Amino acid sequence: MILHYDVIDGEYISAGTASGKLKKALKQLGINSGVIRKIAVAMYEAEINMVIHANGGTIDAEVTPEFIQVVLDDNGPGIPDIEQAMTAGYSTASREARDMGFGAGMGLPNIKRYSDHLHIESEVGKGTKVTIRVNLA
Repeated sequence: MILHYDVIDGEYISAGTASGKLKKALKQLGINSGVIRKIAVAMYEAEINMVIHANGGTIDAEVTPEFIQVVLDDNGPGIPDIEQAMTAGYSTASREARDMGFGAGMGLPNIKRYSDHLHIESEVGKGTKVTIRVNLA
């Protein structure tokens, strides 16, 4: 099963909608609650990053008997230094995002913590593709 979501740049009020919809779909499929929690947290963090940093984008979630994989693709500014961005507390969030309680610099570290596989491809000026996988077994 493949689910598709669009994320709109700067839409802080609707941020997290896609991860909430995936969570609901996984519950309906009877997926283990621990697995749902992992993928929902990881996807939420990535979705918020798309709203804050990446001019929105698309999310495609694939559910197989072995895993759940979420691919987030954007046309944002890209990540100049992925290793630095993976450092807890590092943030390039705007003042607006921080004033709303976002941008604490825990997004990428939390994605890594709650996923079984994380792959980030990014090119400055072209965008970022984040692939998150959580195993079902």
